[in-house]
Amino acid sequence: MANRLTQIATRTGDDGTTGLGDGQRVPKDHLRIVAMGDVDELNSQLGVLLAEPLPDDVRELLITIQHELFNLGGELCIPGYELLKIDAVLRLDEALAHYNAALPRLAEFILPAGTRSAALAHVARTIARRAERAVVTLAASEAINAPPRQYLNRLSDLLFVLARVLNRANLDGLGGDDVYWRSERLARGED
Repeated sequence: MANRLTQIATRTGDDGTTGLGDGQRVPKDHLRIVAMGDVDELNSQLGVLLAEPLPDDVRELLITIQHELFNLGGELCIPGYELLKIDAVLRLDEALAHYNAALPRLAEFILPAGTRSAALAHVARTIARRAERAVVTLAASEAINAPPRQYLNRLSDLLFVLARVLNRANLDGLGGDDVYWRSERLARGED
């Protein structure tokens, strides 16, 4: 692993390039940098979500996810390096099964709304999808391990489920249930 930063304003990026963990310089719009940036943005959005009142178990899970996303970013930073393991993907699968089991079946599409924490989880979900697309795009031109892509795919699903959980937790008193899309089918009372 490369040395940790001791100086933030290095000015080495003034020419439009940035350094990867293996020392190579690449343009700041390189596919690898785009994927790293999307993962960093996702991690930052989870930090905003963690600033909200949350059930303790959800808070612990999100903190673990933040560390795993940092590992994922580290893996993306060093071509050919493996840092995020399949165990992290399996943990997300377990969390999905756990939280999904307590939720009612969806009657219709839901809107990214409800409590503030649920809405923030939905924003994180959309960033996770973008990060996943960036990793898929990168993998089309460079070798990328499977777990980062799988992790982001599962994480976006988990964030959707957690948004539903957070609406029901109703910790800000403004939610309580999913906010359903008003479709023609739902308006007619069809299943």
